[in-house]
Amino acid sequence: KMAGGNSNYWEDLRKQARQLENELDLKLVSFSKLCTSYSSSRDGRRGDSSDTTPLLNNSTQDRMFETMSVEIEQLLAKLTGINDKMAEYTSTPGVTSLNAALMHTLQRHRDILQDYTHEFHKTKSNFLAVREREDLLGSVRKDIESYKSGSGVNNRRTELFLKEHEHLRNSDRLIEDTISIAMATKENMTSQRGMLKSIQSRVNTLANRFPAINSLIQRINLRKRRDSLILGGVIGVCTILLLLYAFH
Repeated sequence: KMAGGNSNYWEDLRKQARQLENELDLKLVSFSKLCTSYSSSRDGRRGDSSDTTPLLNNSTQDRMFETMSVEIEQLLAKLTGINDKMAEYTSTPGVTSLNAALMHTLQRHRDILQDYTHEFHKTKSNFLAVREREDLLGSVRKDIESYKSGSGVNNRRTELFLKEHEHLRNSDRLIEDTISIAMATKENMTSQRGMLKSIQSRVNTLANRFPAINSLIQRINLRKRRDSLILGGVIGVCTILLLLYAFH
């Protein structure tokens, strides 16, 4: 029961408040490390395919998280109660002369309580967000692995069908390219044929107009044939002589 303006009562409340603040400080440091190690262990397992197992698995960390959360909430509630008792003491008529100093001390303890409460809720929210995200990703990975393992044959067939479809598309593309080349070649040959007919018709026209040119062209053709025969005979004789020389 509060003993009026007894200063020992105030000092006892301050002592309890400092003790709870020290406990909360240690608990919050450990709580923050637990949340950080939880996130790091999840990231490590995603990036490492080895069979190594972390010191603390997820279920153990989850239990520790729940236990520490309850303990910190209890300490915060106790510290809130101590602050309320200190506020009640400052409003006692018998301590009005010391009210300014007491209010300053009370405000400092309230600020510490507010900081610890804010830090606790922030760390807890971050932990829950990481756990929810990791659980969601784990569920997605399980669904993907289950789909792959359950539909391996279908995936294989689908892959073969896709490859066959790609081969058919490539074949159609090659056929279209070949047809385009053939059409271009046909048009080119038709154009050349027209040019040759035009030249031939012009030559025939000139030959009909100028008989001397016609006879000259015929003599040139005869001389070319004669030269070809002579050249062929010389080559044949030389070949025979080389063969006789080689075998003798």
